[in-house]
Amino acid sequence: MKVGKRLVDYALLYKKIIIAALLMLTVSVAAELAGPFIAKKMIDDHILGIETAWYETTEGKDAVFYEGSWYKRAEYFSDSEQKGKEVRILQVGREFYFIPQSVGIDGTRSVQSGELTITRKGEQQSFPATKLSGEQLLDFYNPEIPRLVKLISFYFGLLVLASFFQYGQRFYLQKSANRIIQKMRNDVFQHIQSLPIRYFDNLPAGKVVARITNDTEAIRELYVTVLSTFFTSVIYITGIYIALFILDAKLAAICLILIPILVIWTILYRRYASQYNHVIRSKVSDINAMINESIQGMNIIQAFRREKKTREEFEELNDTHFRYQNKLLSLNSFTSHNLVGVLRNITFVAFIWYFGGASLGVGTVISLGVLYAFVDYINRLFQPITGIVNQLANLEQALVAGERVFRLLDQNGTDVADQRMERYTGNVTFDSVFFGYKENEYVLKDITFSANQGETVALVGHTGSGKSSIMNLLFRFYDCNEGNITIDGKDIKEIPYQTIREHMGIVLQDPYLFTGTIASNVSLDDPKISRDKVEEALKAVGAETVFKNLENGYDEPVIEKGSTLSSGQRQLISFARALAFDPAILILDEATSSIDTETEAIIQNAMEVLKKGRTTFIIAHRLSTIKNANQILVLDRGEIVERGNHDELMERRGRYYQMYQLQQGTNTEKAG
Repeated sequence: MKVGKRLVDYALLYKKIIIAALLMLTVSVAAELAGPFIAKKMIDDHILGIETAWYETTEGKDAVFYEGSWYKRAEYFSDSEQKGKEVRILQVGREFYFIPQSVGIDGTRSVQSGELTITRKGEQQSFPATKLSGEQLLDFYNPEIPRLVKLISFYFGLLVLASFFQYGQRFYLQKSANRIIQKMRNDVFQHIQSLPIRYFDNLPAGKVVARITNDTEAIRELYVTVLSTFFTSVIYITGIYIALFILDAKLAAICLILIPILVIWTILYRRYASQYNHVIRSKVSDINAMINESIQGMNIIQAFRREKKTREEFEELNDTHFRYQNKLLSLNSFTSHNLVGVLRNITFVAFIWYFGGASLGVGTVISLGVLYAFVDYINRLFQPITGIVNQLANLEQALVAGERVFRLLDQNGTDVADQRMERYTGNVTFDSVFFGYKENEYVLKDITFSANQGETVALVGHTGSGKSSIMNLLFRFYDCNEGNITIDGKDIKEIPYQTIREHMGIVLQDPYLFTGTIASNVSLDDPKISRDKVEEALKAVGAETVFKNLENGYDEPVIEKGSTLSSGQRQLISFARALAFDPAILILDEATSSIDTETEAIIQNAMEVLKKGRTTFIIAHRLSTIKNANQILVLDRGEIVERGNHDELMERRGRYYQMYQLQQGTNTEKAG
């Protein structure tokens, strides 16, 4: 499905708010576009209307007294009123003259010796004329003043109405945009949690963050600014063309040429802007990813003096981003105000040529009001065109951002299952399991073993031997390529991801803590785990003695990743978390490898508390911690090369014996 169609689908979720905004926008635009028509009426009917025919009449409404007689404009006579002698008032230069008779010609005017002469294509007519004083002229304008005030008040009222509806459409359009982006961000974040771990193996966290924040913000601009401008512009242009056709159909038809020019303009712009925006958005993601990585690894960067190298890598990304931003800026500068200005000038040249020629023809004189209205509407016509052109850059950014967001949403995920199952016993069997992170590159080969309820199975081996991969399969972070894994005789592939993990617990070598408190990191804000249960779990693993000196106790704030706590404290919280959730299967992933000697005794006791009644898998780094394991599996290059308990493996004097002796020897040397 195309990006534009999907963005529209999101907008349609809040179509009622958007339709309300567009209706308000239509009313606002209609009110604004009434201005030139009102101005035309004021000029033609009231300001220049004084030159229309006047007739002698009796004293009354709209009648003007001049030289002993009353006169009224023809338009103001009722059907029952009798019209007397016709007179005219004509302007020559900046002066007005009273003509005591009808005038049947119009053309070039001149006054000499009390006579007004009108010349048109060689034909001349002269009329007796009396110059009007300022007071006399004002008397003739007095009937127009109330009507002018009424029109001005009406136009002012329309502007107030337009402002009210303009505020309403902006408010509702922005409200709908915020709702749309709120839903989109929720959808993206929810979808991320349903994606398999394999997806994140090749995608840095910073890039995912960029899609949820930067890209969705660019899409928000689409709904708030771009669509608002486009809708406003389309309604404006439609209204202006309707007004132009009412005023003069021929010139309005000529102005229609602007529409295909604008369409071609948009297509050409998008062709180049799309290329630049793809690079820009990609580099923003890369920059975010690098910043995220650098912050997390700042101690390593500084410890190994890699600041200069890291800065150079960042500058390379930043320079590429800067270069393409400049290309886009040049494109925008060339195709925005410059081309709009050229189009405006061409249109005004055609306009002047047309009206100039029309003014010279017999019977084709254009009124000043029409002329004013045309100039006003053509000026207004280029405002929405400029708005559309200026928003093309934001439109393209939003479409590129939308493409990136929807590409993430299109990744195959797993729906979160609400299905619950009874706490299983915990009998685990691996039957001829083969697995590889890449196709045809197995990291586990023919893994077969069983672990019964209450047993402890230890996995040992050098780095890369496949220990963590076995646990990844058990948790269904990945699924095996061949073979079967069963829990209580049921294939785990038949159990939903969330359901199977409900009764599993894990303690990592470097436990992850979330922003909050010690207590919230134990319960993970699960309503099923009460405060009492949290405190019992912490006490059971021996955390009471470690945290007793903290000012806020178990409510001590924890910042991101628990960086203010020691590794031992973080590990105890992780143990308490696993105990509070009461799993049937427990995985300890090298849980004691980074613990100091003083804390190790507490951790060992915590491990014994955790293991009671549970099927426990220990990925062991210190072999001394697994002497009591019911079964030890020695892995090498993805295969089980030895299995048995500690005593059996020591008697066999194989690989496990060598590893144990090596560690003991190293420890002895350290002690010495």
